[in-house]
Amino acid sequence: MTTKPHHFYTNPYLLLTLTVLFWSGNMVLGRGIRADVPPLALAFWRWAIAFALVLPLAWPHFRAQWPLLKKDWKPVLILGVLGVGGYNTFAYIALQYTSATNAVLLNSFIPVATIAISWAFLGKHLRRLEGLGVVISLCGALTIIARGDLAVLAHLNLNAGDVWMLGAVLVWAIYTVGLAWRPAGVHPMLMLAAMTAVGLAALAPAWLWEMAQGRHINVTPASLASLAYVGIFPSFLGYIFYNRGVAEVGANKASLFIHLMPVFGTLLSAIFLAEIPHWYHYLGIALIFSGIWLTMKK
Repeated sequence: MTTKPHHFYTNPYLLLTLTVLFWSGNMVLGRGIRADVPPLALAFWRWAIAFALVLPLAWPHFRAQWPLLKKDWKPVLILGVLGVGGYNTFAYIALQYTSATNAVLLNSFIPVATIAISWAFLGKHLRRLEGLGVVISLCGALTIIARGDLAVLAHLNLNAGDVWMLGAVLVWAIYTVGLAWRPAGVHPMLMLAAMTAVGLAALAPAWLWEMAQGRHINVTPASLASLAYVGIFPSFLGYIFYNRGVAEVGANKASLFIHLMPVFGTLLSAIFLAEIPHWYHYLGIALIFSGIWLTMKK
């Protein structure tokens, strides 16, 4: 049996790596602009921008493939609510209340939650080498977050923001596993447009409620640029890349790339915030890449 070769721009591992890079920037911005852009407004407008970008690419496929979407509308509805309306909204709310350390730590458990759900409901198991890779990669993420000191992990206390982040982790794990039930034969752009439309429909009432509470966007060049970024890269490109990656390598392996978020978070902080990496950053990065390599190894 031969395997179809991947070009560099369609390689699922490259797509997943870029996705996590985009999402790392999203987390940095979500924390950085929390005073200027409320969480529900940020979630709504990022997806409104993404929908405007994907709709022209999806529309040519709508008439021919509408029957497929209509036939399997339940998975589209669930995936849209979870992946578009749920995860990022919960994460943005979490970043209003919890520290970045706690948020990144909890986010690093997405692969564990995904594997647990796959095992419990789908009966899927990782090979021993892949399981070892998951453990090593998780240890790398914890090394970065704990700054090389286990006492840091011992003194982490859950607050309201951490609970929201745990909800985000669970939502994304279910979304990743649920991608296996998306309608077959539907063009990826049309699928993303359909899920985005569902997510926007779910987010609109919440955003209107937020405005009724007196929370509005403080319109500045920085806030507008941030909205453009989260709409184009983490939302539009990120979800296309992630969905393709999951389709190619499966939910368990794809979710493991979430462990790269502490790596990219460290690098982005060094570039934009002039924070110098320490020894535990390099150790954690080495462990994470080692773990991912083990899961990719035949």
